[in-house]
Amino acid sequence: MGPAKGFLLVLIKPSHYDDDGYVIQWIRSAIPSNTLAVLNGLALDCAERRVLGDDVPITIDLYDETNTVIPVQSIIRRMKDYGSGMVGFVGAQTNQFPRAVDLAGEFLKADIPVMIGGFHVSGCVAMLPDLPRDIRAAGEKGISLFAGEAEGHLDEVLRDAHAGQLKPLYNFLNEGLSLEGTPPPFLPAQIVKNTFRRLSSFDAGRGCPFQCSFCTIINVQGKTSRYRSADDVERIIRTNLQQGVGRFFITDDDFARNSNWEEILDRCIELREKEGLVISFTAQVDVGAYKIPRFVEKCARAGCNNIFIGLESLNPESLAGAKKRQNKIWQYRKMLQVWKDHGCTTVAGYILGFPTDTPESIARDIEIIKNELPLDGLEFFCLTPLPGSEDHRNHVERGAWSESDMNKYDLEHVTMDHPRMSKDEWQQVYRQAWSQYYTEEHVERVLRRAAVKNQDIYKVMFLLLCLGGSIALEGIHPLEAGMFRRKVRTMRRPTMPRENPFVFYPRRVWEILSLSVRWPLLVWKFFRILRRVQAQPQRSGEVDLAMVPAEEQHDEDLALLQIYRASIPARYTATEPVGTGRR
Repeated sequence: MGPAKGFLLVLIKPSHYDDDGYVIQWIRSAIPSNTLAVLNGLALDCAERRVLGDDVPITIDLYDETNTVIPVQSIIRRMKDYGSGMVGFVGAQTNQFPRAVDLAGEFLKADIPVMIGGFHVSGCVAMLPDLPRDIRAAGEKGISLFAGEAEGHLDEVLRDAHAGQLKPLYNFLNEGLSLEGTPPPFLPAQIVKNTFRRLSSFDAGRGCPFQCSFCTIINVQGKTSRYRSADDVERIIRTNLQQGVGRFFITDDDFARNSNWEEILDRCIELREKEGLVISFTAQVDVGAYKIPRFVEKCARAGCNNIFIGLESLNPESLAGAKKRQNKIWQYRKMLQVWKDHGCTTVAGYILGFPTDTPESIARDIEIIKNELPLDGLEFFCLTPLPGSEDHRNHVERGAWSESDMNKYDLEHVTMDHPRMSKDEWQQVYRQAWSQYYTEEHVERVLRRAAVKNQDIYKVMFLLLCLGGSIALEGIHPLEAGMFRRKVRTMRRPTMPRENPFVFYPRRVWEILSLSVRWPLLVWKFFRILRRVQAQPQRSGEVDLAMVPAEEQHDEDLALLQIYRASIPARYTATEPVGTGRR
């Protein structure tokens, strides 16, 4: 082989398999991969600095498998032409790890160096004394593993790969490096256009101060706030605007606890109000964020018009057991009303399968949410012992049963035993929760609430359509959904047989035809609801408990607080008021 003409770095965000063994991917996926953006930004910096030497230029190819068929053979040919390079699977979550390993095997056969990083590897290295079987097996195949964050370390990895000496494991956990001034995350427009709303992303900070036992982030990114400066964020925004991208997902696990939130929001407000730049954001915050002085107001002015909140449960015992003590259920209504008063659309996460849950209690609590909380969208998840969480470590130490197939750790499948529900009951409860919340009656109720507050009723309608329709029609969680599902016959899990073309293609044609009818019917149904709301925006004498100002509400009228008083331990209320209003 002659001298290398350069180094080809291929970065792939893997998807995962559905229950039939086919890779989940779309023409356009729902959300971008911020890890892919971060690694691309760091790699661009390495290329600019010529870290492999002045005579070895670095070329970077990016692929997000949630919206792109990975051209394996084309990548192999390009790698051979370059003479030097590596394939890195970035941001691999637990459910994506099996797919990453399967794809990695194709490149290993061609003698191409391969590395896998992400929360599965990092979480297991951070929390377990011994690596689990699936990670050990990946290492035995010759896959290099990466734990921690790449800032300050990608140079070393690239030099090792160029020299053909990748280490089996790179462990950079617990370093907590500052993010200020580091190369910014960046996705080129050709990658962003493959997301549903041409949405890009950046992390304004990392780390979360809370201790939720089901969370992996605090054990990988730490509990101390590390943040980008307002100048960093402004550069990210301006760079994206130059390529026509103005919508962003701020991926901080809890943006409200970013120590630099106010300076960042002030800069975004300045860009919007003084320069007239058209930018908007989706951000994740905690329940108590609304009480931070100026936070909600500045979020709204800065363009944070979509807010995700982890409600998780209405049961205080469940919240306390999961160490999510920052969630005070008596604040839920007031909190959601404050966000709605500022024109923000709210979506909440809700976990099913806490030890005290039963099918009856879950159904009851969902009705309470529908009747008493002015929430727009609700996303359901199964309680899962994700590797990297305290729950998972405790599960392993107890020797309790858990699902051995990592592909099922997608928060949609039951992966452990429950004291009050069988596996089938729990799985059925998960499916029923979606259909119970996204009824025609409740969709109309949510749209009426939006109309009363002068929210963009079309935006709220399409939000509900996407959230409810993803499960009802596609059978896939909204966070993994997208626009028009791709299914490639040859891209089936190796442990499952490849289907005969005469079986696969007729069924696939029927699926497409069926969905091409069912989706328009659902859209038509939602538009009919919207027209009713527009024709009768507020019925005379209609009272919606969720919209009554919290300070004017009798606590006795709310099932939420009646259940709270009946179930909360006395020690929990020692320093907290119970009510939201009059008694």
